[in-house]
Amino acid sequence: MIDYLIVGSGLAGISFAETAVLNQKTFRIVDDFSFSSSRVAAGLYNPVILKRFSQVWKATEQLEYALQFYKAIEERLNVKFDFVMPVYRKFASVEEQNNWFHAADQPKLSHFLSAKIITKQFSGIVSEYGYGEVLHTGYVDTDVLLTAYNNYLEQSGCLIKEKFAYSDLVFHADSVEYQSEHYKKVIFADGFGLKSNPYFNDLPLDGTKGELIVIKSRELDLDVVLKSSVFILPMGNDLFKVGATYNWDDKTDIPTEDGKQELIANLKEIISCDYEIVEHLAGVRPTVNDRRPLVGTHPEFENLHILNGLGTRGVMLGPWLAKELFEHLELGTELDHQIDVKRFYKKKRS
Repeated sequence: MIDYLIVGSGLAGISFAETAVLNQKTFRIVDDFSFSSSRVAAGLYNPVILKRFSQVWKATEQLEYALQFYKAIEERLNVKFDFVMPVYRKFASVEEQNNWFHAADQPKLSHFLSAKIITKQFSGIVSEYGYGEVLHTGYVDTDVLLTAYNNYLEQSGCLIKEKFAYSDLVFHADSVEYQSEHYKKVIFADGFGLKSNPYFNDLPLDGTKGELIVIKSRELDLDVVLKSSVFILPMGNDLFKVGATYNWDDKTDIPTEDGKQELIANLKEIISCDYEIVEHLAGVRPTVNDRRPLVGTHPEFENLHILNGLGTRGVMLGPWLAKELFEHLELGTELDHQIDVKRFYKKKRS
């Protein structure tokens, strides 16, 4: 009998797969690769919500675990996808500078926010009031990560490249059968595809569409991630990723002209040099109204579990959540009530 059947090979799915590998558990992972929002994600890991100057929930635990998690994958697969890079918050006024200093004095944020104003000048960018530096930041090239990891899964014989058929699940006393193979547990890490999942589609997963553009500019000299109304992320070879938009109504992964024009308008306020758009991407982030992930066990089918709702911070959340779920299933540890899907099922029963 195989230990786990994992549905979905985005950040959540491969995080659980890697956790299984680290713990010598057997698994199969199913995905038809029709689409994954993980591949078009910015991949930033940043412990601070700069819009509100607040620490990301459990940022320290998530970040420390994720960085060692990704390093182990890089070394084993001989691939580079994790890049340490400062994040600079562009100040638009003296008031924003003062707000930054106030935030940097707070005990929860002092470890992550530099108290010095950065006055460095970047070619193609005008910044009268300078920048604030966020510490312990960088980005994961999610496309490189997912491509390398799924190649590894395929070579290991663990990848089933097809659309998951919910109707093929057969429940037994101590296992779940799927296409003549028996598994101890099923992990649904299917992102926004959860909407088509008959076992968990009653959970309040919402989709937030995000669009990005990749621009090319020889005049833009930038070696940090710049955050203002949008972020600008250097990719090398004069390429920069710019994003992102937030659309709560459109649930498709089709890039739109409105989204592109919004990004262009915001970009115009930040840079003063010429550029060309070389790519336009879109994806639907799996988000939850209470801004917490969906982790745990189905209330009726005890062998069905969920790892979803990673939202905009999947590269930080994925590895840590996978570990939390794995330890819950294998060691019986309690899930944090803020991520446990029981928080929704209890409301329905009351």
